[in-house]
Amino acid sequence: MNAGAGATRLFRRLVPYARPHWPVAVAALFGMVLEASVAAGFTALMQPLLDDALGARSASVIAWLPFAIIALFVARGLGVFVGDYGMAWISRRIIADLRARVFGRYLELPSRYFAERASGDALARLSFQVEQIGQASTEGLKIWILDSLIIIGLLGVMTFYSPQLTLSVLLAGPLIALVVRLVSKRYRAISRRIQNSVADVTQIGQDVILGEREIKIYGGQHDEAERFSKVNEHNRRQHLKVSATNAMSSALVQILAASSLALVVYVATRPGELERLTPGAFTAFMTAMLAILPSLKRLTSAQALIQRGLAAAESVFEILDEPAEADQGTFSPERVRGEVRFEGISLRYPGRDDYALRGIDLHIAAGETVALVGRSGSGKSSLVALLARFLNPEQGRISIDGVALDQYRLLALRRQLALVSQQIVLFNDSVARNIAYGDLRRHSQPAIESAARAAHAWEFIETLPQGLETPIGERGAALSGGQRQRLAIARALLKDAPILILDEATSALDNASERLVQQALRTAMSGRTTIVIAHRLSTVEQADRIVVMDEGRIVEQGSHQALLARGGIYAQLYRTREDAVDADFP
Repeated sequence: MNAGAGATRLFRRLVPYARPHWPVAVAALFGMVLEASVAAGFTALMQPLLDDALGARSASVIAWLPFAIIALFVARGLGVFVGDYGMAWISRRIIADLRARVFGRYLELPSRYFAERASGDALARLSFQVEQIGQASTEGLKIWILDSLIIIGLLGVMTFYSPQLTLSVLLAGPLIALVVRLVSKRYRAISRRIQNSVADVTQIGQDVILGEREIKIYGGQHDEAERFSKVNEHNRRQHLKVSATNAMSSALVQILAASSLALVVYVATRPGELERLTPGAFTAFMTAMLAILPSLKRLTSAQALIQRGLAAAESVFEILDEPAEADQGTFSPERVRGEVRFEGISLRYPGRDDYALRGIDLHIAAGETVALVGRSGSGKSSLVALLARFLNPEQGRISIDGVALDQYRLLALRRQLALVSQQIVLFNDSVARNIAYGDLRRHSQPAIESAARAAHAWEFIETLPQGLETPIGERGAALSGGQRQRLAIARALLKDAPILILDEATSALDNASERLVQQALRTAMSGRTTIVIAHRLSTVEQADRIVVMDEGRIVEQGSHQALLARGGIYAQLYRTREDAVDADFP
């Protein structure tokens, strides 16, 4: 698809966002037509001012001319206000609508989308690139419409006084159009690179802010400063290329327009043309022509804004065109018993040849507690991710209560699951709204307090300045690691789902806190299906069954004592305890 066709397609996709606001668009267009008409009308006044008022001393012209000037500028003021405000209103509405659509799409996209892309790119599309579309639709499009109308009006004035001279001016038109076309392509290409560089700047900034403690403790300041300097310099160079292209194109347009002006002066001073033009008419013609030059310059400069907006629109529409998470299921039970089956499950991550899971067969009875153990990378977390349909298997079938996962509505499926992960996710909100998150908002404050007590979180919550209403900061920055983990456990307890997934749920707790939480977890695990991924021996020993995984396969199953007696991988991991991180044991 060529650049012109691509731009047309993007414009067509943007039109539906503006169409509901057509009354405001009509008002804005009226304002711009009024402003352009005043510009043409004012240049036309040069002829009666010079020929009739100053030359012939016409009393009638002298009488009405001042009032005409005042009327024109009052009309211009009205046109400027209506045009500017109308375009700004439409722009902010489009930005708000597009941003809401992109945000909504982020909520619908599958987990693999975010796993394969940098978060800085996603944030840049939501903020910077949507804003670029707004600037193009306000500043760029307004300049394009208004100055085009001004040029048309001024050409009308010029044609009225001298069609022959106007024709000589129009000879430069094709060359100016060629310049605009060439620079538009360059603007578009550079704008894409600017968007990528902004995403890189955002990503590195985010990495530094989130990882500031690790950067300081490991002395990474120099490396991060160097990394940021490179992307920052690349961003600066791309913006300079836009400025250079803008300056060069404006200069070319000015040279072409000046050449037309020289041609007009030459033709106008020929004997035959001099006889047809009065001093006032010639001045009006020249004033109109000179007034065209700033409009031509602004039109050329506006291409940078418009092409930047089109490049941003292309990037934003890529998000909107991404398919949402597949959700064709219709089964929507209120509560399942919790029987889980994995049958012949194999999984490969996109872009990888090796299997993360191979031939997994596992049956978990309703109410059973199963612990998954194994070295890092053995496939434990991948297996539980399949249960929540964050990932989909390449082969095999997963079912809950005998119903395949793809037969469940996603909302209904995930309503059956509670997750406490090693990667604790808390939001920049109050303690209460972090415990009663999402669908749990319907719970009363006593229920929230009860869940907090069960998770042994109440003992620190009641010491906070505002109790349950205390803000906890971004990602729970105001809390310790153990406190954050207990809030996550309280959230899972409040949900009271029939299937509980504990992925290193006690990893951030000290021994004293762990003893408190273990009691809460035993209560939570009672009467529900529980899948535990843990390196703490105390958690593993509580399981009804231990499943040992290695290189994406299930290699052993049984009780703690039976597996120790077998002397296999589990026994090796337990007895050697060589590496607490790799072995998932202390």
